[in-house]
Amino acid sequence: MTASLSIAHLPSRALITVGGPDWRSFLQGLLTQDVESLADGEVRFAALLTPQGRLLYDLFVVGQGDGALLDVAAEYRDALLQKLTLYRLRAKVELAASETRVYAAWGDDAPGGWLRDSRLDPLGWRAYGALGPTTDEAAYDAHRLSMGVPGSADWGSEKTYPIEANFDLLNGIDFRKGCFVGQETTSRMKRRGVIKSRMLPLVFDGAAPAPGTEVLAGDLRAGEVLSGTDGRAMALMRLDRAEAGGLTSEGRTVEVARPDWLDQALG
Repeated sequence: MTASLSIAHLPSRALITVGGPDWRSFLQGLLTQDVESLADGEVRFAALLTPQGRLLYDLFVVGQGDGALLDVAAEYRDALLQKLTLYRLRAKVELAASETRVYAAWGDDAPGGWLRDSRLDPLGWRAYGALGPTTDEAAYDAHRLSMGVPGSADWGSEKTYPIEANFDLLNGIDFRKGCFVGQETTSRMKRRGVIKSRMLPLVFDGAAPAPGTEVLAGDLRAGEVLSGTDGRAMALMRLDRAEAGGLTSEGRTVEVARPDWLDQALG
């Protein structure tokens, strides 16, 4: 391990184990991500949506031999377990909470056993077990925000469409896999290409505006702050006003700071 590798325990994340003969087909029909081709030791970013296509829960599906781990927001784990149990019906699937810890690492190459974060290479790796952290989750969140990548705090539950949260740009939706819950709305938004709002990173001086604070383009509403830290925040922004310049929030100047990966994706 090198001194420039940062490792953080993520207490905001928790795990669900999934097993049984039907685990792949069960998850395949529910999640935005392809599970049938998931390899052992591979991590894929995904979501469970409402039938209307809004985000219920983000998650990582981690291939583990004859089953998988679901890496989910800790505050929603019980609710997700309940939802999956309702969907299970007669499928031969075993679901259980796991108290194994979730870790993230970024910086220099991680030691063996770490799994690449499938959203974006610079985000680093994830691991599960008992490890020695070198920093805390706040440092990881600052790293994630510096990459312009939104997180669970930005979309809550049943408020946001996954494309607004950039799931399509962060390898969180497989549009070729076939049916999943909420597919019709999601595919229609992608096919028509009329995306009015997306989550974009903002930069500014000082502390982040409170979640829910308006971002204005002149006198017009341009977006809403979602989460942030000193000097940087994530906001759901109207694309037609986000790049207009003259943006303010709480009377302070703010600017959209699209990272290279997002700039290339959006053009």
